[in-house]
Amino acid sequence: MADRYDLLVVGGGPGGYVAAIRAAQLGMKAVVVEAEHLGGICLNWGCIPTKALLRSSEIFHLLQHLDEFGFSADNIRFDMGKVVARSRKVAKKLSLGVAHLLKKNKVTVIDGRGRLSGPGTLAVEKDGRIVAELQAPHIVLATGARARQLPGLEADGERIWTYREAMVPAALPKSLLIVGSGAIGIEFASFYRSMGAEVTVVELLDRILPVEDEEISDLAAKAFRKQGMTLLTSSKVTSVKKTSDGISAVLATPEGERKIDVEKVISAVGIVGNVENLGLEAAGVKVEKTHVVANDFGETGVKGIYAIGDLVGPPWLAHKASHEGVVCVEHIAGKHPHAMDKSAIPGCTYSMPQVASVGLTEARARADGREVRVGRFPYAGNGKAIALGEAEGLVKTVFDAKTGEFLGAHMIGAEVTELIQGYVVAKTHETTAEALAETIFPHPTLSEMMHESVLDVLGKRIHF
Repeated sequence: MADRYDLLVVGGGPGGYVAAIRAAQLGMKAVVVEAEHLGGICLNWGCIPTKALLRSSEIFHLLQHLDEFGFSADNIRFDMGKVVARSRKVAKKLSLGVAHLLKKNKVTVIDGRGRLSGPGTLAVEKDGRIVAELQAPHIVLATGARARQLPGLEADGERIWTYREAMVPAALPKSLLIVGSGAIGIEFASFYRSMGAEVTVVELLDRILPVEDEEISDLAAKAFRKQGMTLLTSSKVTSVKKTSDGISAVLATPEGERKIDVEKVISAVGIVGNVENLGLEAAGVKVEKTHVVANDFGETGVKGIYAIGDLVGPPWLAHKASHEGVVCVEHIAGKHPHAMDKSAIPGCTYSMPQVASVGLTEARARADGREVRVGRFPYAGNGKAIALGEAEGLVKTVFDAKTGEFLGAHMIGAEVTELIQGYVVAKTHETTAEALAETIFPHPTLSEMMHESVLDVLGKRIHF
């Protein structure tokens, strides 16, 4: 006899476990089926442990500039083993925290891989045998995604890494080639460069961080090159060959063919959905380009089967998955939630300097036929930024010139991944330039730049 539930969730990542907890809050009997780690890739091998690594690199960078703050120290060094161990400890603590939250909310957790085996039925397999059969009128698929493998650049775990290997290096590589300059590639480039490695980034498109506003991308490239990174845009890897001590790669660049020898390669060229072995085809669930097709409420078109998170496509972000999980479950419960507005999903890159954004870029807004007004405020004009020793950066805002509608914000500099949420609230609540201009911001804070950027749109900028 199959165990019966109100809701089955396949995958215990930030989409799945949040969906299960919200279901429990709404009085549903919920179960999570997870094959590896509660918290998913984000908590165990992505968002959280990378931020712990980046924190270590920020500290190391600061130690190299102690004289600017009136301190001196000799023989500053680091232990990569301890740096990695701290990162793993942080991830483990939070994974245990997710387990506690699920238990607290009376959500059952089953260790294994779930597969659709009939209408409203899920078979759970572990070590080659069926360990459970579950039934529910609603099944939410939240199996996430994994690193895309390029032909000829397949990860071997030794010299060609994905994010997993890049997070647990036994020692600091002397040199790295990073393929792809999205958030993942740039974060690893920033970490390894700050720790002292020679870093080359190759990007197929004409600029790094290509989803960001072009002005912000250009400022980021300038900052990274100043730190000693080599950035090769409009370029690609044409071949790689293993050598006695690393990798020899041939690159096609606008200036012609270029050969580079490095100790390690990190492939960061996107992700593919984990759609295999879920029983999707037999169930009639549609898949396009490795992602499950679902509507704004997670419905797949097959009654009782839903999909959320990275499994359904971009943006591949933990907070997007969590929000989708809540919307999906509340829709199932008949709560009539609002569909998620993808234009109000913030994006963050935790490099040094940080990059964050929400909404339309200036170019996208103009391409949509809008007449826009743009405001800017530099970190160099902010007292808190100068006091922190972080006077490089920019806050940029984009508004509709006719209606005053807030269209987007794009930021680079210290702590912008924290600051961006103010603009996310503004975007969600359809705030205008005038309303933001009338808002009081505390002094002295970095957030004052957010105010000044809006004031700039209205011709009222004060402090620069």
